[in-house]
Amino acid sequence: MKKKEKAEKIIALLEKRYPQTECGLFWQGDPYRLLIMAILSAQCTDARVNIVSETLFARFPTPYDMAKAELSEIEEEIRSVGLYRSKARALKECCLRLTEVYGGVLPSEMDELLTLRGVGRKVANLLRGDVFGLGGIVADTHCIRISGRLGLADGKDPLKTERALERLIPLEKQSGYCHRNVLFGREICTARSPKCDECELYEFCVYKDKK
Repeated sequence: MKKKEKAEKIIALLEKRYPQTECGLFWQGDPYRLLIMAILSAQCTDARVNIVSETLFARFPTPYDMAKAELSEIEEEIRSVGLYRSKARALKECCLRLTEVYGGVLPSEMDELLTLRGVGRKVANLLRGDVFGLGGIVADTHCIRISGRLGLADGKDPLKTERALERLIPLEKQSGYCHRNVLFGREICTARSPKCDECELYEFCVYKDKK
C-alpha cells in the first residue's frame, strides 16, 4: 500500500473515532488568547494552561495590556507553568512586537508569525490552522510518535515529520489530523504501553514493539 493511500485510510479511521475535535486549549475564538496559550503550552499540559489562563486574561485581556505589563506581573500569573520566567519574557516581547508592528492583529503568514518571540513552527502551524483555516502540521510529540509508528514519517525531527505529512495529508485535513493525534495519543497510542489491542490503526502500524 502506498503511503498516500495509507494516510487516507488512517485519516478516515481517526475521523470516525473522533467525529468532532478541536484544540485542547480553551481559546474562545480569540487569536490573541490562542497565541499566548500556545506559547505557554511548551512542556506543559493543556489542562494547566487552561487553568492559568483564566486569571491571566482577566488581568491582561489584550496584547496591549500584556505588552505594557511588568515582567514580575506576568510571572506572578503564570508561576505554576514550567519555565515561567522565560515564558513571561517571551509573552511580553511577543506582545510588544504584535502591537508595535502588526497593530495588535495576529498575522497569518508563516514568516511573520516566526518573528514573534516564543513562536516556532509548531505554534505557527497551530495558529495558521485553527485561526485562519490555512492548514499546517503541528508536529508535537503525539504527532511525531504516532506518525512514526504508522510509517508515515521517520525519526523524531519535527521539521522532517512536518514535511513528510504535508505531502500525505490534504491541506484541509491537516489541523484535524493533528488534533486527533493528540486525543489518540493520550487514549490509545501512548508513549509507553500503547493499547494495541484497542487500536483501530493496528493493521497500519510498523511499531517494532507492538503487541
